Amino acid sequence: MKIIIALTLSVFTLISCKNKDKDNLKKEETKEVSKEMAYLSYGDEISSEKSLSSAEMELRYQGLKIGDTVEVNFKTNVNEVCKEKGCWMKLDLPGEEDVMVKFKDYGFFVPKDIDQKEVVVHGKAYLTEVSVEEQQHYAKDGGKTEEEIAAIDQPKRTLSFEANGVLIKE
Repeated sequence: MKIIIALTLSVFTLISCKNKDKDNLKKEETKEVSKEMAYLSYGDEISSEKSLSSAEMELRYQGLKIGDTVEVNFKTNVNEVCKEKGCWMKLDLPGEEDVMVKFKDYGFFVPKDIDQKEVVVHGKAYLTEVSVEEQQHYAKDGGKTEEEIAAIDQPKRTLSFEANGVLIKE
């Protein structure tokens, strides 16, 4: 009888050890998934791997002329986002200029409360000249005052970006 009890306890001990190994494996898998899920995705599925820094992206813009485009991934912070729909955002670069981001084919929007959050964008970087009317429209969407909107009276060369995918850090 003692042998049967000892064997039964041994079997239960071995089984419970195997289950702990499986539990540990599941926890490790969850950690990896959690790292991958650290971003919320909008638009096309993109990766944060091989993203340029904001300083590297600023250098890319310095090499562009109006009419040039370059396809890139880059990571930076949001300085401003459209408060009406989330249909555009301005991204931080180390210099004085922000990057104006619109979304490909107006196909998706981002949340309106992502100011100062880290994002990764993938798409085409280019330079444009933005009309007075369009600048005033963006200023209105961004919540600027009537005085600030009225002060816009010259077309402006703008660092532009058409994103086909955006990742927003949670």
